[in-house]
Parts: sequence; structure tokens; C-alpha cells
Amino acid sequence: EKGLVFIVGKSGSGKSTFLNILGGLDQMDSGDIIIGGRSTSDFSKKDFDSYRNYHIGFIFQEFNLIEDISVKENIAIALKIQSKSHDETTIDEALKMVNLEGLGYRTPKELSGGQKQRISVARALVKNPNIILADEPTGALDSKTGYELMSSLKTLSKDKLVIVVTHDFEMANIFGDE
Repeated sequence: EKGLVFIVGKSGSGKSTFLNILGGLDQMDSGDIIIGGRSTSDFSKKDFDSYRNYHIGFIFQEFNLIEDISVKENIAIALKIQSKSHDETTIDEALKMVNLEGLGYRTPKELSGGQKQRISVARALVKNPNIILADEPTGALDSKTGYELMSSLKTLSKDKLVIVVTHDFEMANIFGDE
């Protein structure tokens, strides 16, 4: 239910595909995943949408931000998908959790790669998911910024399950739960 788990492997080994299957973005060819005591083979499209929208927070390597809208608007998209109102306080709290308070009115194109990745973390957090799935979250970052991001994910893992796919064995050994 909580902790920091790493899935480590070479490029092309299926880590991201596996993460996308766990998150309900892709379908598997065989096997089964049990979520809340229920087989995903019994899930409808609506069940998967609900699972993704309310239980999963995604952090993507390429950030998946809309460059021409504000940071706050990028984060608000996650709330809109959940049919929640655009709550400035909730968004500000998410920005504070990732040390980006005061940057909500900037656009992503005005920010560094590390700041963009922290926006994607805030976007995942604002949903208050049970599980955070991170696909190579440090892949586009320098080592110092990557270390800081992993430290933040480690802190989050005290209250949530955080699953990270990476090819970085060193980060997994440093931050992963045993």
C-alpha cells in the first residue's frame, strides 16, 4: 500500500509497457491483474478510466505538459478529468509540495527540465492517488536534479505506493525499499 518500488531493466525490456499495463493505459496479451480483489479481465473501459482517474497518478519521462498554458492550468487538467472544480488552494498545495510555489502563473516553456518534472509530480499528486507510477522520471534530468526528484518520491512513498521504472540500478539501490 506504500513504499518505493523499482522495476529495473535494460532499454527495450518492457518496463514502460508493464507500467502502462499496471496503469490501465495498455492492455496485456495474457495474464491477469487483480485490483481491489477484482480481475482486470472483468474491467470495462469505464472501469479502467475510473481506476486511472481516481487511483493512479502518472509521472512521465517527457513530462506531457502543455507548453502554452500556465503551470496551474496544467495541474488543473488532472482535477478536471476527475470532475473536480478548479481549486486554487489544492493546486497551490501541490506546487508547495514540490517546491515550486509562486511559479503557477508561468508556462512550462519558461521553466527548466527539473521544474517541469516537478510540475508533472504535482499534477500526479493533486489527484490524491493511491499509487504513483513513474516512467523513467529522471531520464531527462541532470544527476543533481534527478537525485532531488528521487528524494521527493522517497518522501511521498511514506504515504503512497510509488512504482518507478528505470534503467538506473544505482538510483534503485539508493532509494528503493528492500
